[in-house]
Amino acid sequence: MIFRQITHDDLGCASYLIGDEDAGVAAVVDPKLEIDEYLRLARYMNVSIEHILETHNHADHISGHGRLASATGAIIHIHRDARPDYDHEPFDDGWTLELGAVRVRAMHTPGHRPEHTAFALIDTARSDEPWAVLTGDTLFVGDIARPDLAVDKDEGARAIFHSLHEKLLSLSESVEVWPGHLGGSLCGGPGMDMKVSSTIGFEREHNELLSEEDEDRFVERATRSLPPQPPNFQAVVDINRGPLMREVVEANPLTPRQIEQKRGAGALVVDVRTGLQFDEAHLPGSVSIPAVQAGFGTKLAWLADRAQEVVLVGRDDEDGIHAAHLAWAVGISRIGGYLAGGMTSWREEKRVTERIERIDVPALHARAERDPGLQILDVRERAEWDEGHIPESVFRPYHDVRGIPDGIDPHRPIAAICSSGQRSGVAASLLRRHGAGEVLHVVDGGVGTWADNGWPVEEASARAAG
Repeated sequence: MIFRQITHDDLGCASYLIGDEDAGVAAVVDPKLEIDEYLRLARYMNVSIEHILETHNHADHISGHGRLASATGAIIHIHRDARPDYDHEPFDDGWTLELGAVRVRAMHTPGHRPEHTAFALIDTARSDEPWAVLTGDTLFVGDIARPDLAVDKDEGARAIFHSLHEKLLSLSESVEVWPGHLGGSLCGGPGMDMKVSSTIGFEREHNELLSEEDEDRFVERATRSLPPQPPNFQAVVDINRGPLMREVVEANPLTPRQIEQKRGAGALVVDVRTGLQFDEAHLPGSVSIPAVQAGFGTKLAWLADRAQEVVLVGRDDEDGIHAAHLAWAVGISRIGGYLAGGMTSWREEKRVTERIERIDVPALHARAERDPGLQILDVRERAEWDEGHIPESVFRPYHDVRGIPDGIDPHRPIAAICSSGQRSGVAASLLRRHGAGEVLHVVDGGVGTWADNGWPVEEASARAAG
């Protein structure tokens, strides 16, 4: 039996190549947009990719099913409730696909989306019982899928409850769990693990939500602290349901002069280098979203207007091309190009740059003690803010910094803080872009570091009560 997990680390997505080497046949489940690895593995194992299986219409990334079908001639299979506009073979609950000695059985598991389907894998050369299940976006390692991206959140949570207890948890405890996402994906919650797999038994024992057998309490817990819905998720679903996308347009190199012209015409300039490199010198008005850290595509999708052209600035050409591929994976397709030669070419022409001051948490505390004019902007999510924040700080998630936030004076120093220094870097660049004078990027920690040092924090409920 052939079984390979292929991950898209930036988005925390997992896809699978499964098949039978002796029979020379294979299938890909939930293919990512970049298909080269599937083709390479198929050549290496001397198998033909004849089937493409989708667990559902994805909302967080663009599927590679069109490109893979074009490259291989494979048939695309998806549950009939998905109702896509491309050629496919629909299936229902219980449908099976034979790949030599490998049998794939569809288990309709609605909740995350109405059409969602998990796939039980059976190696008939060894047993007639499943040894693994590809759970897609229903059950993750340590968590479950969010229920609010297709239907009302309570309706979705109830459907997930029944899919878990009536379908997935009916499998043997030894059955391996291979999910469609790893930690960091926007399709799950904070409990998602970076571990690539688990078992039904281990998740039953240690996945907190699976221990909740009362449906109403499960729904309340599953919907209690949902993060905000990403702005482009419906557009991504529409692309994945629509006519097959068989090609990806390559990004073009741009000279500094062309970058200036596009910036003047309203393009969003995104600097994909590290936060440190950005803070030391960057193009005026550019936004910092490092592509060397996971989550580039997710952050870009929050900030980029799909109708707005995006141009990319990296250390070199390779940075720009890589970032363009990550952008396409989340449906940001209006890529105007990348700065040829990277930031070095901009500096060589002695063009204007700006910088942002970096400050760690102890230095922030010291400055706040001596400078009553310092403003602290907390750019984490609402649930994090509610659990504890610095007194007198202002709350605005990084992806909602569309201007100078209410309660912030752009003429006084502003320190952007999160939990680690990553989101605060994006927010600091946005504050500068929107005209703030003195911006401080809090690095090497965040609000948790502040609390660990014994400095005061307050909960949202405490402030409301006061």
